[in-house]
Amino acid sequence: HVTWDEYRVKFLASKGFNEKEVAEKIKNNEELKVDEETQEVLESLKDRWFQADNPPADQLLNEEEFLSFLHPEHSRGMLRYMVKEIVRDLDGKLTLAEFISLPMGTVENQQAQDIDDDWVRERKKEFEEVIDANHDTIVTMEELEEYMDPMNEYNALNEAKQMIAVADENQNHNLELEEILKYSEYFTGSKLMDYARNVHEEF
Repeated sequence: HVTWDEYRVKFLASKGFNEKEVAEKIKNNEELKVDEETQEVLESLKDRWFQADNPPADQLLNEEEFLSFLHPEHSRGMLRYMVKEIVRDLDGKLTLAEFISLPMGTVENQQAQDIDDDWVRERKKEFEEVIDANHDTIVTMEELEEYMDPMNEYNALNEAKQMIAVADENQNHNLELEEILKYSEYFTGSKLMDYARNVHEEF
């Protein structure tokens, strides 16, 4: 079993905090002085920790529960929890406009504009034909859960193709380091509220 305090110590140590000092403060119930961003991440992780703690809740995670905590996309209960968080942030619904929104500063020339136009068309088609199962222009929690399921290969494959198409300026079907760095905002500004960061903080 792993306790929340044990995980918290290792997490903060991975962020550059002194592991012994953190462990001592937690042991003595002293206040941890961390920056605001780290505190927000810790609170989000703690919410996920409790979600992964199957009844009867004991705040100890066994191997299966800890796996659900680290990889919520492979746990049906955790997947449902993530969908609730996304829908809550989007006022309870996901619209086409929200789904196809692109990060700012992606387009620099006409060729890139054409690629972005294609991207929007593909996202619109994906929203209407793949995600919005009942075609009512609003994606429900159930529809979003089905779409975000890691067993659904469509979204991962399609997004990867589009991201490469945008960044592959020399059209050689490979991404060079310079291309990845230039389009870093695009890669980290992926759709659905930056799904990867919701799933894995380390991303």
